[in-house]
Amino acid sequence: MNTFADIFKKSFLEGFSGSDITTARILVTLMVTCAIALYIFVVYYVATKKNYYSKTFNISLALIAVITASIILAMQSNLVISLGMVGALSIVRFRTAIKDPMDLIFLFWSISTGIICGAEMYKIAVITALILTIGLFALELTPVGKASVLLIVNAKGIDDEPKILEVVTKHAKRAKVKSRNVSSDSLDMILDIKTANEQQLLKEIMEVPGVFGASLMAHDGEITMN
Repeated sequence: MNTFADIFKKSFLEGFSGSDITTARILVTLMVTCAIALYIFVVYYVATKKNYYSKTFNISLALIAVITASIILAMQSNLVISLGMVGALSIVRFRTAIKDPMDLIFLFWSISTGIICGAEMYKIAVITALILTIGLFALELTPVGKASVLLIVNAKGIDDEPKILEVVTKHAKRAKVKSRNVSSDSLDMILDIKTANEQQLLKEIMEVPGVFGASLMAHDGEITMN
């Protein structure tokens, strides 16, 4: 007489072994995945060509979607394969650093596309792709405030600093000294400022007695100097 545990075990195993993965089903899944992966490839190219575009990373995005869909199909067909996949993937560690947060969005998009298409939920994959594309380009068009810049000033001595700060505060909404290097015959200052009159600011700073050099440099906000 079969116990409840035997019946449960048998029905559980039959639930995995009974999946019919036909050739037609595999081809349809992979074709839809390839179509959406190609769409991701184009969107990534259009969205990043003005900044930093990596062709190899873009190709990887498209292939990751197809590979993920194949894994999901294989996991549906057999319990042993699914457990083996989980074990194999759990020991894989990716050490490549993601430099741009936008790349992380596309990476998750590619992986989720493979999972969704592998589960044959094609409508969800298509609708998600359209919503992400609209959201991506809509948010890209939102206006961004003027970024701060670094003002580098070279003067003859520490006594010139008050005059320099007076000119800076006159043209800059916000000014913060990030670095100050003083020697017996020179003063080098780096200030984080926000100004709309960059040319006029440089002109007036160069007119300050003792100043012999001034320059502006854009930065990405990752300033760690005190």
